[in-house]
Amino acid sequence: MNALTETEVKIAVPDLDAIAARLAAAGAVQTAARVYEHNIRYEDAGETLTPNEIVLRLRQDTVARLTYKAPPGDDVRLPPNLRTRFEAEVTVSDFDTMDTILQRLGFHPHVVYEKYRTTYRLGEAEIVLDELPFGTFVEVEGPAAAIESALAVLGLSDAPRILDSYLALFERVKRALQLDVHDLTFANFEGVRVPAEVLVGDH
Repeated sequence: MNALTETEVKIAVPDLDAIAARLAAAGAVQTAARVYEHNIRYEDAGETLTPNEIVLRLRQDTVARLTYKAPPGDDVRLPPNLRTRFEAEVTVSDFDTMDTILQRLGFHPHVVYEKYRTTYRLGEAEIVLDELPFGTFVEVEGPAAAIESALAVLGLSDAPRILDSYLALFERVKRALQLDVHDLTFANFEGVRVPAEVLVGDH
């Protein structure tokens, strides 16, 4: 895998505190404290990015980052039961100015989404504990062997794996619960309970 390839897997978990305790017991290092994320995902004028599994995203947490994701090239070996994509990301100095540049270039905000994230490192794997408006998740990224090792340490090897993006999960949740909301925000999900089976789906 090269530096511009992302391999990961998500697991829906009901209790992130239990996962954090397992990480501490395994000697994992917390590399970033819990932080709020504000994300904007963009589309082009023809709305062609999402249908082609292309992500153009601007994120604000402790810094602002611009990210481009796309399906991997034909020369990339795809490990089983994991999600692999091309990913290129840069830090930008000003979130609002970058948003203006993107819109001047012809892109427009497609959806806004929020989450809280805590980041750990265990060996070669990066492990994040994500709190989204519709549930809590563990996401593990790194070389395939490191991902499998981390899942074993966390007792999640046999847990149902989610290979969809959070926004694909959002669309699934909206269909299942017949929700008429546009953005994935905590305010839009206030008082809404999402059954675990909706999140896991067929994965």
